[in-house]
Amino acid sequence: MKEENKRLIQDFLEHADSLGEDILEDSKEFFGCVPPILKIMRERPEFFVFSSLKDFFALRPGSLDEKTAELITVAAAASSGADKCLKVHTNAALRAGATRDEVLDTVFIASTIGQSRVLASSLRTFHQIFEGKDVEEPFDE
Repeated sequence: MKEENKRLIQDFLEHADSLGEDILEDSKEFFGCVPPILKIMRERPEFFVFSSLKDFFALRPGSLDEKTAELITVAAAASSGADKCLKVHTNAALRAGATRDEVLDTVFIASTIGQSRVLASSLRTFHQIFEGKDVEEPFDE
């Protein structure tokens, strides 16, 4: 890495404590609470600041409104089994204007994909064992 970039990063990290406090305050406003993982990550300011900034920009892309971004996050949390994240992001989606029905439908869509993941893998293995060959994949041409 270039020396000038190393200095820029070092200068940035000198403000990690102050940035960390701002991030916790913003998280409370953003989510309605401070997720416990952020409190623990805060013990390592250099990791916390960079990780939190990356997450903030990933969760708030310019191409999506806040409600849509939160509903996508609800789907991701639901399909990955991240129960605590699901609770935090469901509340954030509601704060962003999502309705109960929108959240419920988002969870149902996520569960369909989650179920497909289990069935697709399991039934391929089932087919291979009982039919003695791999399943033909529609996009493997």
